[in-house]
This record gives sequence, C-alpha cells and structure tokens, in this order.
Amino acid sequence: MRRAASWTMKWNEELNAQSDNPFVPGLVIVMDLDKFEEYVLQHGLSQYEPNIITGELTNFIEEFAVKHRGVVIYGLDRDRGTEEAIIEIPFGYEYLSSIIKDLEELKKKVEEHGVSISIAVICDYVTGKPARNRREAYHGTPGRSRAIKVLKAIKRRGGGRILVLA
Repeated sequence: MRRAASWTMKWNEELNAQSDNPFVPGLVIVMDLDKFEEYVLQHGLSQYEPNIITGELTNFIEEFAVKHRGVVIYGLDRDRGTEEAIIEIPFGYEYLSSIIKDLEELKKKVEEHGVSISIAVICDYVTGKPARNRREAYHGTPGRSRAIKVLKAIKRRGGGRILVLA
C-alpha cells in the first residue's frame, strides 16, 4: 500500500516537473461588456480613461478576485478601465453558488448604468498564472478557449446573460 502511494507521488512530481504550467481543477470566468463602444459614443465618454462603468468593473474584479482567491488572467486595466476580463479560480467549483451570487450582483450594478454584460463560467482545469498577452489569455488553455466560444455565443444571442457550464 505504501509503495503505491510513493509511486503515485513520484509520478505526479514528474508530471508537474515536465510541465511549465501545472493544471488544477477550477473555474474559468470570462466577461465582456455588450455593445460598449456604442454606449461610449452615445454618452460622449472617453475610451482611453476610466468612466463610471469601466472604473466600477475594475474595482469589482479586483475585489472579486481577492474574495474568491482567483487570478486575473487578462483584462484588468486601471489606466483605461476594464471592459473585458478573464479570471481563473483554482478549486472554485467548491463554492460555485457564492461566485454566481457575486456575478449576478455585478450584472445588476452594470445594468443600472444602462449597459449589459455577458459572463461565461466554465468548470475546467486552470493554471492560475496571468497571461503575457491577449492570445495566450484567450487560447492558452482548452478551458479558456471553450469559455471564449461560449461568451461569443452569448453575445451573438443578444448578451446580457450569465451562463454556467459546470
């Protein structure tokens, strides 16, 4: 019995040693404001500095990531304001109901300003390492690629939804 456990541990160590990004089960959350360019033009807001919506979204994402021990993979921008974001939460599926409740609160706050937001939540393997660029953020793992496809499908159908695939 002891032998099998040590062999398994050794095999796992070898597996992680060969990989640059060891994966753990968790949640991939992708969010994007819907038709935000139109909103900015309609209301005469600047695209290059935080406004009431992108500033509030930036603050919410920071608080959300800290509260749920998540990692902002891509999109958090304090200088321009956040319009889109990718967050990974290792082992986040264990408290999924709390995460969904917070995302619904975010959606409600954003909609108070007359903008809708689309959010996709996928249960998959995550790295927990911030991406170096947009391409790595969107296609760095199979879970992120799947979450982006789900988000695009939500946006094609009009947006303004939270879709959870767990």
